[in-house]
Amino acid sequence: MIVLIVIALCILILYFYNIRTFTYWKVRGVKYVKPVLFFGTYTDMYLQKKSRSQIAEETYRKFPNEKVVGVFKSTIPELVIRDSNLIKRILINDFPSFYSRGLNHTNDVEIIRKHLFAIDGDLWRMLRQRMTPAFTSGKLKAMFPLIVERCEKLQSRTLSAVTSSHALDARELMARYTTDFIGACGFGVDSDSLNDENSAFRKLGVKIFNISLRDSIVLVIRDVFPYSEKYLKLLKRIEPDILLLVKNILTERNYKPCGRNDFIDLMLEYLNKPMEAESIEKVGENPIHVKMILNEGLFAAQVFVFFVAGFETSASSTSYTLHLLAFYPEVQKRVQADIDRILAKHDNKLSYEAVKEMTYLEWTFKEGLRMFPSLGFLMRRSTRKYKFEDINLDIDKGVNIVIPVQALHMDAKYWDDPDEFRPERFHPENFGATQKMVYFPFGEGPRNCIGSRLGLMQSMAGLAAILSKFTVEPAPETVRYPQISPKSNIIQSITGGLPLMFRERKQV
Repeated sequence: MIVLIVIALCILILYFYNIRTFTYWKVRGVKYVKPVLFFGTYTDMYLQKKSRSQIAEETYRKFPNEKVVGVFKSTIPELVIRDSNLIKRILINDFPSFYSRGLNHTNDVEIIRKHLFAIDGDLWRMLRQRMTPAFTSGKLKAMFPLIVERCEKLQSRTLSAVTSSHALDARELMARYTTDFIGACGFGVDSDSLNDENSAFRKLGVKIFNISLRDSIVLVIRDVFPYSEKYLKLLKRIEPDILLLVKNILTERNYKPCGRNDFIDLMLEYLNKPMEAESIEKVGENPIHVKMILNEGLFAAQVFVFFVAGFETSASSTSYTLHLLAFYPEVQKRVQADIDRILAKHDNKLSYEAVKEMTYLEWTFKEGLRMFPSLGFLMRRSTRKYKFEDINLDIDKGVNIVIPVQALHMDAKYWDDPDEFRPERFHPENFGATQKMVYFPFGEGPRNCIGSRLGLMQSMAGLAAILSKFTVEPAPETVRYPQISPKSNIIQSITGGLPLMFRERKQV
């Protein structure tokens, strides 16, 4: 009997613990999606039926007359932002109140090292300031010969598929290209992912996004019991591979810059050295400066972020752009004409200057990013109490903010016939202030993607390399509207890949 009473009491305690936040939006007068035990409003995400981007988009569409909508990630209150003016305040104007991306943060460097990828706050600001020089125009131009080498390999790999008359998975092709590029330009490693089916770098990329059952269970537990995060690592299966990769690179370079001027060299300049910056966390009348040291654990975390953000986002966006071009042959012809014209001015050689001139290709790629952004949503977390004056809403510190990028990119309120693939939308005369307020393929504000220019350059070069030599067409097995993988909760991906036929162009 005592055992039954204890069990019943534990169940009751768990129940009330789980519902303790479920009135958060009701008492604030915010319309919200009704939560359920353990899962909140994200049942389909936890059960891997829908991605987080899909759920954010559904929420956006269900409440067309609201500026904000309340949801719950398990027990954690979240606010989906539908109003473009509020989005601007969160990402830009009031950034100090929303600088966090929703990671539990601590100033204890050793704890961050143990939880490899949870970097936020002052540490993020310090690293951001020191990494920024790696992405200047001069640096991009200097590394462009490495891009050209990968583009030539990309053309060679594609040609082999053409001669075999088989469909080629554009998603896998572009993932191998971008993995090769990041390996060479970022780490000085020739991964040869385009030619080597068993490339270790490519296997690592696949492993990172192969969400296991353990990952799903850990995610639920961490969201139900937030304090368990320090004991349950979501990416535990990845840490040994990343740490070993970094260790090998550092050993090969003798822990010193080697003159390659790549991402690793830049980071090595600060390894085990004190860093100082004005605090974004500690706010007062006078600026407060904080100091930290970049150790090997934090070094590895930056390598991980650079690797994942560098190859996966570009692979997703370029392959989907090719998919769209296969179904819009007239647009594809205009893109190819633009590429041919500009390459003819540059001795038919791909170069940094040539790619910079490919305006119509850039519009096309940006339109592809509009219809299928790599990041289907942006996440922020309130770092202090905040009041949305326009809607008279107060939120507490620690509330998650969701900006549904995919939904905003496909809203007819901002885009005429959003389901149509129209690169001309990005002509300066057509892409006005209204569109700029809701177009976030690389994020926005101080916390936007630091490598956006690098991503744009490698993506456009890869597309130019393909489209200058080949025409893409739907394959018999190609699905016109491919399904988004329900497991892609960070970077959007497609279930079953993107098979296309690549036809060699007749060169005039």
